[in-house]
Amino acid sequence: MQRLQKEEGNRFGRFPQKLEIMIKTFVSIDLETTGLHPKEDRITEIGAIKYQDGAETGRFHRLINPGRKLEERIVQLTGITDEELAQAPHIEKVLPELLEFFGDLPLLGHSILFDYSFLKKAAVDLKLPFEKRGIDTLKIAKKYLAQLEHRNLGFLCGYYRIPLQAHRALWDAEATAILYGKLAEEFYSDEETLFFPQPLIFRIKRDTPATKAQKEQLYRLMERHRIQIDRDVEYLTRSEASRITDRILSGQMGEGMSSGGEFR
Repeated sequence: MQRLQKEEGNRFGRFPQKLEIMIKTFVSIDLETTGLHPKEDRITEIGAIKYQDGAETGRFHRLINPGRKLEERIVQLTGITDEELAQAPHIEKVLPELLEFFGDLPLLGHSILFDYSFLKKAAVDLKLPFEKRGIDTLKIAKKYLAQLEHRNLGFLCGYYRIPLQAHRALWDAEATAILYGKLAEEFYSDEETLFFPQPLIFRIKRDTPATKAQKEQLYRLMERHRIQIDRDVEYLTRSEASRITDRILSGQMGEGMSSGGEFR
């Protein structure tokens, strides 16, 4: 993936003297996902960039196999395909490495709670401790750029002339870090708490993997009814397996149909 052209010197180092106290050590994070709901949807791409005193010190980029086929709208939005993800690792192989990359640094993101909620759900499912503080550039923009028509990342990057390949995680993570610098240069004050990390809070229950008996029953039903589903049975949760099984047994999924209700 092509990197954004580097500015000369320290990316956050040319601010006025009053900005020297601002937070310049963090990990900028962005995710691509199969949808908007962390309980139901899955991560497909992770991009993270570590900054220490404003200087980039590391990058983390992984595609993630979500264990299901992507909706066409997601393929069109991100450019990520099922073929690319088929060979990618599942989240349980990647998340421990990502948490090690984070260390004890705060996170930065545009609507950071969205990204945190997906990571938190994955961590809860894998019984991994994960508590973070974060800075949200969207909240800063909503407060100080209320006059703008939109405040999504793409619009703000256009406003500040920040290069961006939208909806790819690593590019979005880097663009968010540059945006944070632009917002700080224009609006930072020592009294403004939005420029400092705040606790990220997202509570969700753990989903356990489908049992061997559930998977065996589902395989038998799929074969008997000649049904293909758009998810990998081996990576279903217990609740997902039960829901799909109930749909088949109730006749909601007829012969030759997928779990999404489309013929294959």
